[in-house]
Amino acid sequence: MSTSASEIAATVTAPPGFFLERVLTVHHWTDRLFSFTCTRDAHFRFGAGQFAMIGLVVDGKPLVRAYSMVSPPWEEQLEFLSIKVQHGPLTSRLQHIRPGDGVLIGRKATGTLVPDNLIPGGVLWLFATGTGLAPFMSLIRDPETYDRFERVVLVHTVREVAELAYRETIEGLPGHELLGEVVAGKLTYWPSVTREPFATTDRITTLIQSGRLTDRFGLPPLSPERDRAMLCGSESMNSDVRSLLEQRGFVEGSNSNPGSYVVEKAFVTK
Repeated sequence: MSTSASEIAATVTAPPGFFLERVLTVHHWTDRLFSFTCTRDAHFRFGAGQFAMIGLVVDGKPLVRAYSMVSPPWEEQLEFLSIKVQHGPLTSRLQHIRPGDGVLIGRKATGTLVPDNLIPGGVLWLFATGTGLAPFMSLIRDPETYDRFERVVLVHTVREVAELAYRETIEGLPGHELLGEVVAGKLTYWPSVTREPFATTDRITTLIQSGRLTDRFGLPPLSPERDRAMLCGSESMNSDVRSLLEQRGFVEGSNSNPGSYVVEKAFVTK
């Protein structure tokens, strides 16, 4: 049984390597998807697209998984998006958190979905399924992303319309008080729903293979000479899209060797 919020609050210090933060808000998008915000320690630093180990104290020990920050680096609070797995060691507990509860945030942020891991290019394609959207929510709200790329296209695929988390937030960015001028004319959002009627019902692989992905924007086929890509989602999506990109000559980048695409391998499944 996990330690209660009041018991966590009574501890003098967080476990080694973690900050102890307080839950501020919780939003349940569907019976399989939720998000929450929490306080942010002044010493916690991260770059857009990175993740941290977060979780709860269970039986006196940290139970944590890798979660990408939804919030941009300039935000004073942290936000995370999560699936709900009823028998998952962490998410079966995390889905029941409430404002005031304590959560653990790893002190060190890391990850491959950062612009430094890509060779400078023209169009940045962000391919996400489900909660893989999380790091891209941070990236599309970071002005530095738009300094590095001429255009940013976010493609998000889910099963049901209700799972299009942050849809209103994304669509409202061009009118954002602080980001509007940066985002307007440079960010394009293309949601797709595979199991319900919607404007687009294709999977990301189908959009790429059919040519609809680039045709819609009057762009030439995906090319490593012009395009850069970031992938975050299910293992099958990551694998299939990686293959499609590499068939076109894309090369995977890393912290030590920037390339034309990167993929996040740390993905919460339980």
